Amino acid sequence: MTMIKPGKQSFLVLAQDPGMTGSAGERVFAMVDIPAERLSPGPTGYRVKVVDFDAEAGVLYKAHSYQEDAEGRLVDAFSDQLQPAGSTLRKQSEDQLLANPMFHGQNVYALVMRTLARFEYALGRRVHWGFDGHQLHVAPHAFIDANAFYSREDRALMFGYFSAEHEPGHFVFTCLSHDIVVHETTHALLDGLREGFMNFSGPDQAAFHEGFSDVVALLSVFSFKEVVELALTRFKDGAGGVAIKSKGRSLIHRRALTASALADGALMGLAEEFGRALGGMRANALRRSVRIKPSRNLLHTPEFSEPHTRGEILAAAVMRTFLQIWLQRIEELGTFDDGYYNLTEVAAEGAKVADHLLTMSIRALDYCPPLDLEFGDYLAALLTADAEIAPDDKRYHYRDTVSKVFGSFGIEPPASRTDKRGCWTGFTQHPFIQYRRTNFESMLRDPEEVFRFIWENRDVLGVDERSYTQVVSVRPSIRIGPEGFLLRETICEYISRANIFGAELGTVCNVNPRPSGVDSNTALTVYGAGTLVFDQYGQLKYHIARQMNDGDWQRKRLEYLFGEPLEDNEVGNAFANLHRMRAHCASCNEQGKGSRASSKARTKGTQPASPPAGKRGGPA
Repeated sequence: MTMIKPGKQSFLVLAQDPGMTGSAGERVFAMVDIPAERLSPGPTGYRVKVVDFDAEAGVLYKAHSYQEDAEGRLVDAFSDQLQPAGSTLRKQSEDQLLANPMFHGQNVYALVMRTLARFEYALGRRVHWGFDGHQLHVAPHAFIDANAFYSREDRALMFGYFSAEHEPGHFVFTCLSHDIVVHETTHALLDGLREGFMNFSGPDQAAFHEGFSDVVALLSVFSFKEVVELALTRFKDGAGGVAIKSKGRSLIHRRALTASALADGALMGLAEEFGRALGGMRANALRRSVRIKPSRNLLHTPEFSEPHTRGEILAAAVMRTFLQIWLQRIEELGTFDDGYYNLTEVAAEGAKVADHLLTMSIRALDYCPPLDLEFGDYLAALLTADAEIAPDDKRYHYRDTVSKVFGSFGIEPPASRTDKRGCWTGFTQHPFIQYRRTNFESMLRDPEEVFRFIWENRDVLGVDERSYTQVVSVRPSIRIGPEGFLLRETICEYISRANIFGAELGTVCNVNPRPSGVDSNTALTVYGAGTLVFDQYGQLKYHIARQMNDGDWQRKRLEYLFGEPLEDNEVGNAFANLHRMRAHCASCNEQGKGSRASSKARTKGTQPASPPAGKRGGPA
C-alpha cells in the first residue's frame, strides 16, 4: 500500500460565490492547501465526512473516489478539468464543474478543512467538535430552501439549494458560496471551543455566534489575493484609468486606495457578492455590516437589540479595523509614475492584514470567559491574545487601531478587570495560592488535576464551595508568533452551578433586592465560571472569571433571561431560524437591491427532484 507523505494537499474550490466574475466573465477559482490525509469516497476524512444525501428528493448522489499519484498524493481531477483563464473553453469547463455534485462535495470538504486548519494553527492545538465523535457530517444538498445551518444534534452542516427565481432551469447551491461554508463551519468550531456560547443568556452572547462567524467568513475570503485584486479593480469614479497594465505589471491608481474608496469599492464591492446564494437576503445583511457608521450608542438602539442584527456591529468593527490597517500598510508601498501602485502588492498587503486579524480573532477565544460573553470581554481577549504573542506592536499598531475602532462603536473593555492597554489584568500571585499539591504535568491533560487546583484555591479564585463545579476543558497550546517566538500555555475552563430559591439570591449571588418577578420561592439555576490560563511553568497567568457572587452580573443575567437552563436542546433549529430572521430583517431594509447569481442546473440524470408536496424548508 502506498504511504501518504506528511504535509499538505491542494484542492480546487470556488474562491467566492459563483456570481462573482472578473471583467472577462470568468468565475474566481483558487487552489487551497489543507492537511494531507487518505480520503474515502465522499470525500471522507478523519474530521469531515461528506454525505451527499438529499432528504427531500430521496436521492443519494454518487461520491467521488480520489486516485493517488506515484508518491501517494491525492490527485484532484477537478483542477485538471478547469481550463486556463482566457481559453475559449473556460466558460464551458466552469459550467461543467458547477453542475457536478462531486465538485460540490469537494468544495465543501476543502473549505471546511481549510477553516479547521486555520483555527488549529491560530490556537496551537487540535480543535474538537462540540459533539461526541470525531467526524463532522456535511450535506451539500440537504434540503430545498434558501438556508444553511449547523446542527449539534445531527453532528452536521446542512446546506440547502433552490430554484433560481429569474433563471428557469437553474439552481442556486449554498454549498458553493465560500462565505456561507466558512460561516457555518465557524458555528461548529465555536461550539466545540465554547459550548456555553450556544446559550442566549445575554444580548451580546446571543449575537456573538453570528457576528464572529461573519468575521471569520469575511476575513477568510479577503485572505485570497485573487479575490482582493478583483474587488479593487471594480472601483469606478468616472475619471477612468484606475486599473491599467504597464510593462507587464497590473497597476492601480491612488484614487482607488483612499479610505472611502476602499470602503465603497473593495469592501462594499465584495460584500455585494456575499450571500447571493440566499437570493440577495444574506448579501443585504453583510452589506449592512460594512455600511454601519461608528457610533458609541449603537448597542443601546432598538435596531441592534436583537441577536440577528446585533452581531453586525462586531463585524463592522473588525472590518473597519481591517480597512484602517490596510491603508497604513499601503502607504509604505512605493508608487510608479502618476500615483499608481502595484496592484499585486496592494492586494497582498490586504491579504496579510486579513490573515493577521483572523489569527487575532480566533486566538481571542481562549481568553474569553466560558459563559455570558459581552463584546467588551471579547475586545479585552482580542488585545490580550495579540499582546501575549506579539508584544512589539510599534510598526502597524494593530492593537491601538483595534481599541480605537471598537471604541467608536461603543465597545470598551471592562475597566475594572483590564489594564490601561485594555488587556486583561494578569493574575496577582496571592500569598495563599497553592501550587505544591497539584502536579502541573498532569494538569496539562487531566481535568481531575485541574479541579484539584481549583478546589485547593477556591477561596483565592472566588469559587463557591456550595456550588457544583466542573472542569469542562483542558487545552495545552503551542503558538507561533510573527518573529518565530513560541508561546506555551494551558487553557482550562470551569463552570459552577447552583440550584437555589429566590430567597437565597442575596446570600449566594449578592443580588439584593431581588429582580422584579422573582419571589422568595422562585426556583433558579445560577452560574459561575472561569478561564484559567497557565504559563509553561505551571504558574497562573490569567483568571478570567464570572464569579457567582458578582451581584451586578447576576442581576443583569436574570433580568435578560432568568430561569433558563445551561443546556439548549434546539441548537440546530435555533441557528436555522436565526439565519431566516436575519435575512428577513435585511431584506425589509433593502427590498429589491439584491441580485441573484446561480450555477447551471446539474447535468441530466443528476438534477434535483422536486420537493414532496407540502414540504419546504428542510429540517429547520
